[in-house]
Amino acid sequence: MADSPALSLISDNPTAQSVARGICRLFARNDIWCLSEMPLRNGRRADLMGVDAKGRIVIVEIKVSRADLLGDGKWPDYLDFCDRFYWGVPPGIDCTLLEGLNFKPDCCGVIVADGYDAEIVRPAPTHALAAARRKVEIERLARTSLRRQVVGSDPHCAPWGQGL
Repeated sequence: MADSPALSLISDNPTAQSVARGICRLFARNDIWCLSEMPLRNGRRADLMGVDAKGRIVIVEIKVSRADLLGDGKWPDYLDFCDRFYWGVPPGIDCTLLEGLNFKPDCCGVIVADGYDAEIVRPAPTHALAAARRKVEIERLARTSLRRQVVGSDPHCAPWGQGL
């Protein structure tokens, strides 16, 4: 599992990695392809960022414990970089926490996942990005993905292309 390029950058916590794996499987069946640990232009890093068949951007923030969920105040910073936002949680987390106004249930979906599969328990409404912003973000996602693929097959390329 740790050898999977799509998930290798997820936290060392095997629960977060298994949640990411289940979500990636759910998304793949629905023609949404993701990259883990995607840096955003505001300095944040999305746990999963993907693109669906219609070119819409999806971000998933993974939380594996109640404390992790309640202690996260940075997640609204992701909303400016996606058309749909989801919380990804393992089975057993009390999802009613995500119904509170602090978690903006009107704009955030919820996915419950384990290492084998996932289920959307609350769909994320679409809040369309401006076309120009979406284009920039998709290009950044594609370049990051391609760079990871090249560096994965040839680590000597790692220092090249940084910050260009």
